[in-house]
Amino acid sequence: MRTARFTLDPAFAVGTVDPRLFGSFVEHLGRCVYTGVFEPGHPTADADGIRGDVLDLVRELGVTAVRYPGGNFVSGYRWEDSVGPAEERPRRLDLAWRSTETNRFGLSEYISFLRKIGPQTEPMMALNLGTRGVAEALQLQEYANHPGGTALSDLRVRHGDKDPFGIRLWCLGNEMDGPWQTGHKTAAEYGRIAAETARAMRQIDPGVQLVACGSSGRSMPTFAEWEATVLQETYDLVDHISLHAYYEPLDGDVDSFLASAVDMETFIEDVVATCDHVGARLKSRKKINLSFDEWNVWYMSRTQEQVSALDWPEAPRLLEDNYSVMDAVVLGSLLIALLRHADRVTVACLAQLVNVIAPIMTEPGGPAWRQTTFFPFAQASKYGRGQVLDVRVDSPTYDTEKYGEADLLHATAVRGEDGTVTVFAVNRSRTEPLPLDVALNGLGPTSVVEHSVLADADPDARNTLAEPGRVAPHTAEGTTLDGGRLTAVLEPLSWNVIRLA
Repeated sequence: MRTARFTLDPAFAVGTVDPRLFGSFVEHLGRCVYTGVFEPGHPTADADGIRGDVLDLVRELGVTAVRYPGGNFVSGYRWEDSVGPAEERPRRLDLAWRSTETNRFGLSEYISFLRKIGPQTEPMMALNLGTRGVAEALQLQEYANHPGGTALSDLRVRHGDKDPFGIRLWCLGNEMDGPWQTGHKTAAEYGRIAAETARAMRQIDPGVQLVACGSSGRSMPTFAEWEATVLQETYDLVDHISLHAYYEPLDGDVDSFLASAVDMETFIEDVVATCDHVGARLKSRKKINLSFDEWNVWYMSRTQEQVSALDWPEAPRLLEDNYSVMDAVVLGSLLIALLRHADRVTVACLAQLVNVIAPIMTEPGGPAWRQTTFFPFAQASKYGRGQVLDVRVDSPTYDTEKYGEADLLHATAVRGEDGTVTVFAVNRSRTEPLPLDVALNGLGPTSVVEHSVLADADPDARNTLAEPGRVAPHTAEGTTLDGGRLTAVLEPLSWNVIRLA
């Protein structure tokens, strides 16, 4: 196998990582909330019904923002249903997931959950622009954020929340380009209501940070045209435009699945180009950043059959994908793609947090455990803080049906404020180890602190209720840093974290 190579130099950097790149997502979908985050009566639950075992794992995961309450759910969401005494909240039909929503977990519980995680985690609130509009968005903003002295802010105080929630980051709807969305709109229709909502919210608080809906995926027939039309209306009013992408091996095409990040990087670059084109047309010096606020491996081809069979249950088992080592390696590669574009991707949310296509799984009344995908995210959040260095690999390649020729090596590197350097690398080869040679020019590290690997002789190995610790990272041997040159061997089908100091 030919050696893969790249050079790191502090003079060539992409940008600084925004901590919100390591966000996640809690939607009222399946068991994400009920028996996931929230389970009164669980042995570890606190007085508010939040599972302590889940809280511990969320802190370990390193989540920095949590998008809520959807997702498709938000387009039928009535925020008023989710506040006040829990026993008085109405039960509603959720059209998005053909379930019954009890509203026992609501806005106050969401904010309480985030505060329990810690100050490093901020709220990201999605607004219903499907079946509702400007007035309801303003009412929610006043209830959540105004200190007091008005009808809605005083109502929050009477409900037991004296302090404002301080929500800064708001999504202007969700996937409004999708025909599946309740209240689906054309780009012109959506752009208009998004602009009206943004303008009004800024009248209350000029400092809000707003995310306009981009395309639900790069394969949408209106992709790019949608972004251009929406931004024509909202360019000076919003800070981000959203991207959503999910990946799975279709028709047994594992080679293309392993190269999913090729598609993700192309998606990012196409949206950046569209944003900058609109900015040039408007003669604006402002840059629109990207919020990749839904991304993951998701075996979506199984979903429609699951949902259509439901008859309005409460918290059904939906989208509970059990992830393999291969899935975790692909997820690590997607994290690398996000880091490689940290100059423009400043928010990202792994969808979702618990049980629903999630890194954390639970059993009602039972344990919580880490899926294989937990580990790449936790390591990237912990060590991927600082300045992303420009990585241009010279790598052996392989052929894929969907993406053509792809590099076997996918990599990035982050330089911390303390001068440490962390290399994140994926070997996409299913059968061969990949020698790696990295030149460090003008960088301080002189030794290898750790080379952590997630790989397994069985690429289908998984963590389950019966074997929750079957898969975990292990330490690689033989990785060296000598004379400014890092050498390592990456195991077949592996996610690698090499820390240098």
